[in-house]
Amino acid sequence: MLTFAAIFLYIIMLIQLLKSKIHNIAVTEANLDYIGSITIDENLMDAANLIAGEKVHVVNNNNGERIETYVIKGERDSGIICLNGAAARKFLPGDIVIIMAFAWLDSEKAKQFKPAIVFPDTTSSKKIL
Repeated sequence: MLTFAAIFLYIIMLIQLLKSKIHNIAVTEANLDYIGSITIDENLMDAANLIAGEKVHVVNNNNGERIETYVIKGERDSGIICLNGAAARKFLPGDIVIIMAFAWLDSEKAKQFKPAIVFPDTTSSKKIL
């Protein structure tokens, strides 16, 4: 017997694609004494079309680690990129990361969709756009 989700996906074909990306930004903090997640400067969240609580993939270009976690809103203009909890053992300040979120869209809308891709200003100590 098919589940509701299987029937829904069969009737309306959905494609998962990149929705948001912050490309090559340095980790500013790693906080082991926290429940979990990634804290991101609110300016970067806005530019990348990310919302608090949204699931993201974080890739560490320095060591190849890859995690899934959720976004916590960081102070605007702070430049913060902080890996919290257990991820603090895999991501260190100075590591260069890529932060990505994905969305499900029907195949026709997916053809027209344009993701929000942010290339932060790496010359600024605050990492502001």
